[in-house]
Amino acid sequence: MALFHRKRTADTGDNTAPATASAAVLDADPALAALTGDYTIDPAHSSIGFTVRHAMVTNVRGAFAEYEGTLHLDGADPSSSTASLDVKIAGIDTGIADRDGHLRSADFFDAESFPLMTFRSTAAERVSGDRYRITGDLTLRDVTKPLTIDLEFHGSATDVYGAERVGFEGSAEILRSDWGLTWNAALETGGVMVSDKIKLLFDISAVKAAPQA
Repeated sequence: MALFHRKRTADTGDNTAPATASAAVLDADPALAALTGDYTIDPAHSSIGFTVRHAMVTNVRGAFAEYEGTLHLDGADPSSSTASLDVKIAGIDTGIADRDGHLRSADFFDAESFPLMTFRSTAAERVSGDRYRITGDLTLRDVTKPLTIDLEFHGSATDVYGAERVGFEGSAEILRSDWGLTWNAALETGGVMVSDKIKLLFDISAVKAAPQA
């Protein structure tokens, strides 16, 4: 998640230039500098969810209803942009109360002992065009491991209330066993009830903080 903006300087047609060269082009764009600042994720217009394979034949989808996060976008040095996210495990919602209760239990997330899932970025880069990549530390059940999220920038705008917003959509795949989520059940036909691979989904709208007086 370098610094996001669709407007660019003249396109040379070469998208294979090193990341440092791309940053130099972006830094020259005045519109990019206008996005510099601190942003707060707006939960009312965002979603953080996941999909997981169930019984080897279909996907179960879920979301986290409670979370907060911040972004810092740096126009002078886009690679210094950062992200921070805190997700309340108790807010997990798959649409089935019994299943949600099982996911909150010690078999899975153990929400009572480990109430938060957190992400803290450690690096950011522009991959090409409006596509970015952010790397950081994901902590879940008191286990911290690296996570890389691929992102697509969806634009910037001033909403009807005068708030400046940026938006992006992203995803990442993890193995839940890496974070100690190992519960499963064998199927009579072979395979297991819940896949190890999880796809995390991010659809984020973030509001720019007002300048300090």
